[in-house]
Amino acid sequence: MNRDQVFGIIILVTSVLVLLVYSWFLYVSPMIVLQITSLIAVGAVLVIAAWIGWTMATTPPPAPLEPEPTRSSPEEKTGTTC
Repeated sequence: MNRDQVFGIIILVTSVLVLLVYSWFLYVSPMIVLQITSLIAVGAVLVIAAWIGWTMATTPPPAPLEPEPTRSSPEEKTGTTC
């Protein structure tokens, strides 16, 4: 059995055990377990949103791919001046 398979079995067994413990806590005191679960879920989403905002706020804008065309005045096109 290689190392990846061992880690897979460890993750599988741990997940099942955590599910059983969570279910037991949900049976014993459902309100506090649901409150903690929702706090963790909402907190995780808000932390990800804050990280995206921080990244967008602190990242400099990218350099343009093409230089902007220069605008010429009508006098330059005709070669006459007033």
